[in-house]
Amino acid sequence: MLDFILRPLRRRFGKDRAFYVAIDDMFGFIPHNIELYKLALVHKSASIELEDGSHINNERLEFLGDAVIESITSDFLFIEFPEKDEGFMTQLRSKIVSRQSLNRIASKLGLDKHIISNAIGNTSQKHIFGDAFEAMMGAIYLDQGYDFANRLLINTIYRNYLSIDDILRSETDFKSRLIEWCQKNHYTIEFRTDADSASSGARPMFHSVVYVDGIAVGHGTGDSKKVAEQNAAFSVSQDSTTSINDENSAKILDRIDQMAN
Repeated sequence: MLDFILRPLRRRFGKDRAFYVAIDDMFGFIPHNIELYKLALVHKSASIELEDGSHINNERLEFLGDAVIESITSDFLFIEFPEKDEGFMTQLRSKIVSRQSLNRIASKLGLDKHIISNAIGNTSQKHIFGDAFEAMMGAIYLDQGYDFANRLLINTIYRNYLSIDDILRSETDFKSRLIEWCQKNHYTIEFRTDADSASSGARPMFHSVVYVDGIAVGHGTGDSKKVAEQNAAFSVSQDSTTSINDENSAKILDRIDQMAN
């Protein structure tokens, strides 16, 4: 009720009305302590100097917001995927809270238009929008509490500006991506998958080897042929942060060349 009364007043009157309007338009609520949100928008390149000579910016709020986002996202994935193991949830969380993902969310919210910075045009500051989003979530946590931040991030921000299905499709179908990469670079590719003779009959395991131009470049196991082949394709990239794309082609080609010699 109080928010309903204060919203039009704070949007229209007072020296901070532009900040109230910006927060309300982006997140749909009126802050209690507007100073937190103003600080969340100050990049370190535009730090505010205090009377004692010290400088303040959004880095402390960014530190706090990073922990808040990771905690809420972990809670969300734990409930959303009750059958998935720790490895799956850890990998998916890392994609959701990555700087690239948070940059996109910040831009979709329109947060990038309100950041106070002297480094917007600097390519070395490519994570500035995602950093500001983290700082903003830190401000929301301090101003509104964890439960409010939880509901806002999951029910509003993730629902409207993040597609979990798109992330899952792009980050888990390693086999299709490897096949496409081989076709583009004119390599033959073959998966040889067999049941593991050491596994029990009740729960058979499968082992898959992926061959590129006749060279074994990846191995994987799983409780089905599909899973084993996905894991084999994934192993070609060696770690969860590497994608099979043009940027990493040289790395994969080097591995193939080393195996051929």
